[in-house]
Amino acid sequence: MTAELVRGQNHPLDRTRVEIRVAAGGPVVAGVTLGDEQGRLSGAEAVAHPGAPRRTGIEVPRQAAAEHRIAVDLDALSTAVHRVSVLLALPTGIGGLTAFGAAAAPSVTVTGLDGTGIARYTITGLGAESAVVAVELYRRQDTWKVRAVGQGYADGLPAMLRDQGLPQAAELAAEIEEAVGRGQARAVPAPAPLAAGRSERPGTGPAAASAQDRPSPAPATAADGPTPSGAGAGAGSAAGPGAGAGAKAAAGAKAGDLLPAPANGGPIDYRHPRRRSTPAPSAPAPSAARPAGTPPSAAGPTAPDGSPLPVAGDAAGWSMDERLYNQVWGMFEDLARSVAAYRSAADFAESRLEQELDRALADPRHRLGTAGEDARATARDKHATLVTQARAALDRDLAQLMAESEVVEPALPPAFARWDNPVWQGYHVPAERPMALRLGDLHLPEVLDLRIPMLVRLPLERGLWIDSGPDSYAHGAGPERDIGRRELPGALTDGPPDESELRRLAMESAVAIAARLLAIHPAGDFAVQVIDPGGAAAPALAPLVESGALPAFPLPGAKGVTAVLEELTRRVELVQMAVRHRAADALPADLDTAEQLLIVHDFPHGFDDRALTRLRYLADEGPAVGVHLMLVADRAQSREYGPVLDPLWRSLLRITPVPDAHLADPWVGHAWTYEPPLAPKGSQVVRQVLGRLAAARKAS
Repeated sequence: MTAELVRGQNHPLDRTRVEIRVAAGGPVVAGVTLGDEQGRLSGAEAVAHPGAPRRTGIEVPRQAAAEHRIAVDLDALSTAVHRVSVLLALPTGIGGLTAFGAAAAPSVTVTGLDGTGIARYTITGLGAESAVVAVELYRRQDTWKVRAVGQGYADGLPAMLRDQGLPQAAELAAEIEEAVGRGQARAVPAPAPLAAGRSERPGTGPAAASAQDRPSPAPATAADGPTPSGAGAGAGSAAGPGAGAGAKAAAGAKAGDLLPAPANGGPIDYRHPRRRSTPAPSAPAPSAARPAGTPPSAAGPTAPDGSPLPVAGDAAGWSMDERLYNQVWGMFEDLARSVAAYRSAADFAESRLEQELDRALADPRHRLGTAGEDARATARDKHATLVTQARAALDRDLAQLMAESEVVEPALPPAFARWDNPVWQGYHVPAERPMALRLGDLHLPEVLDLRIPMLVRLPLERGLWIDSGPDSYAHGAGPERDIGRRELPGALTDGPPDESELRRLAMESAVAIAARLLAIHPAGDFAVQVIDPGGAAAPALAPLVESGALPAFPLPGAKGVTAVLEELTRRVELVQMAVRHRAADALPADLDTAEQLLIVHDFPHGFDDRALTRLRYLADEGPAVGVHLMLVADRAQSREYGPVLDPLWRSLLRITPVPDAHLADPWVGHAWTYEPPLAPKGSQVVRQVLGRLAAARKAS
């Protein structure tokens, strides 16, 4: 459980490889200083910053952003290093904040590599300060601890570095600002989905329009709906698969990490910046993909023609799971960028066609006769050429991503894999908790065959709502909906599912997600509880009951609702008190400390005001102490209960039991089609996995 720290408080670290996550109300620069026992710096080489992001055991982001992740390997540090201080500073000259007090208080969370929270500190009380020492990791008798510092500096980064004993503080601060400025200058704005603009798809194909014909891209606007990440994710946050995955393009890097434009005026490389090779067997890699002087063969496996082949795990990360996670979100970002570039080019071509037709027909004398016909034909030919070039560039990008997907999908671990992946046939109960969960698949209408795994970071910071109403089918449209429906296990193939079919599919989706959560955690570390007042979920719950993952079918009626809510409310309150007072040993012996997933079927049937208050309490307070919520309900019917349920709905991530284009990507404005994580029709893989998990529980 994550310890909440106040200024001056410390907390022990039970591991030496950690990740420090920063969240702020606006763009900030993140850095790390490596000090001695008194916190003094030996020189500029003891500072990791955007201009020098890597020091031994430390890696910091290269750009100012509202969210950061800093990798720290304490075992790799020199024995002379006793303090690792995390610095936050407001960048100058990019139109951002000038004082921390003008935005929400920044927070810093120290986590394990699997995302498990260790300690969190929210830096309150800041005013005119433009730089702050957020937290420090310090060595004490061969052990490491984290301390909440929160020391602010109104005079900014130079004063902060000078206070740590760095003589050349002003020079280094100027170097950091220059590095941030360079990154900002080369950052590429995200294209708006409806704005004419960037028609080149850099790095992978020719331009779809000439440079003089491209107006500057406008900032992206957010589409309605939740971000496909928990992102996490994050994405961006992405997330980010965190559904997450991300959502901001959650698990990926910030805009400033993009590769700079080539000096010779060639195409810009829009690929995910943390991916080390181009997954394209059909096109040569851009020169920016390799360091200067590196031969193509040194950049990774290559095809006979010298072009690099896709490689599973070809991304940054401490472990293979983290590399695959980052690679998946890199594919998500690449697909989003490619489709956004294509749509912008197509929109630009359409607007240019209209303008040229207007000019050609402005003179009444040219509206009739061969001159007018020639002008119209020329304008249409230009439009067709631009669209053809844009589609060719998109097809090349899609071919690369398809090739990479064919390599990555079979290599995914169970937590990231589809139910039809052969990895489940060799499933064994894991010994460690996973870093993320596959919550379904995402795709765009331009390429129906390319499915991007929707990964969300664990533990779940946000509950789930599976919409079982007919409105959950209404958002999908056109061939992408129909193809998804035909491939969906158990779905009807001759028309939209009726209400009873949707409810069945919704509960099967809930059980599939619950079974996956049980399977990817060590035996006994995760448990499921169910509220089913009407008793209608029994067929879907059968695999959980038969395997013992659910001790018995839930009690029907208000009695069953009250019993489960009282038990979980008691657990949340006791664990909160134990964390607050550091008294984990004082928890009652009968308290199940395993993480809990509460599935509520046919909500809000069977709930009175008291039960609803308890459920909202669990939704708000439960995730921090290991109690997670999943509602299966018809959102349209719940509107009859008035606005009292609105805060609950807004706190949950909406997913659907059928393919539906409702997940919005605010980064580039795409509406992604979501597909639920159901097992293939007729497959017994879920029952087999739960059976092996039950055997492992008995053996332990």
